[in-house]
Amino acid sequence: MSDKPIRVGKVKDVYDEGDTLLFRFSDRISVFDKIIPNTVPHKGESLCRTSSFWFRVAKESARVETHFIEMVSPNEMRVKKFYIPESGKGDPHEIEYVIPLEFITRYYVAGSLYDRVKEGKVRYEDLGLNHAPKYGEELDDPFFEVTTKFEKYDRPLKHGEIIEIGGMTNSELNEIKEAILRVDRRINKSVSQRGLIHVDGKKEFAFGIGREPVLIDTFGTLDEDRWWDRKEYDEGKIVELSKEFVRQYYRSTGYHSELYSAREKGLPEPEIPPLPPEMVKKTSDLYVTMYERITGEKW
Repeated sequence: MSDKPIRVGKVKDVYDEGDTLLFRFSDRISVFDKIIPNTVPHKGESLCRTSSFWFRVAKESARVETHFIEMVSPNEMRVKKFYIPESGKGDPHEIEYVIPLEFITRYYVAGSLYDRVKEGKVRYEDLGLNHAPKYGEELDDPFFEVTTKFEKYDRPLKHGEIIEIGGMTNSELNEIKEAILRVDRRINKSVSQRGLIHVDGKKEFAFGIGREPVLIDTFGTLDEDRWWDRKEYDEGKIVELSKEFVRQYYRSTGYHSELYSAREKGLPEPEIPPLPPEMVKKTSDLYVTMYERITGEKW
């Protein structure tokens, strides 16, 4: 293995081992596609251990193939390597490749979905509702959407774009949806026993041998998924137990509005300020305690 990563992401560094990759999870943290100039102790370990746990559940219980091979250390995992299409689009004639899309499943109206409904970018009829939803409202059916993966900013896609960019058929897209729902049913049932609500989550896939969907990257963590406390929710309060906790901090300071205003106007983006020490401590504690609540295992 080379000492230099082949890819340095917002959160993890990726090393090439030939037929496999090594993911090394850092304590870096990012929001709104910006890397915050702080590290959060234990964050990388929490992500690695949590995702490893769900990869095992996906394969053993939900019968979904994954790229996970083994956890090498508390903040490192080894995975199968897949070809990444250089064009940024999938090819229906290729057998094995990373699908250049992100698949999001939402069970409640929250985060960017609520913002887009409020702005009229998503109709509440599309959510199966006959009224404008409140923040935190539970949906009768999961709301499934797909965004870009390799563009500068993720953007929601229409059905035709999903098929074209993914290089897939309608039946292959449906197979991926079914795999996601099988995994999520197990996540939702498991965490509900520990007083958590699984609000929404993002997953990524590759096509394996025979164009079988293979679950890749990481999922089911505080970075890819949103979690709320069930008891607080039942009492009418929403307590953020994911990276959304940090996003809300930057919303409260006005940075989020400033950043997105600059993006819409095509102006230089303001640098993201560091988290204050007390927020770093709270965030670190959250990643540790949530590992235990999500998985049911001891830190």
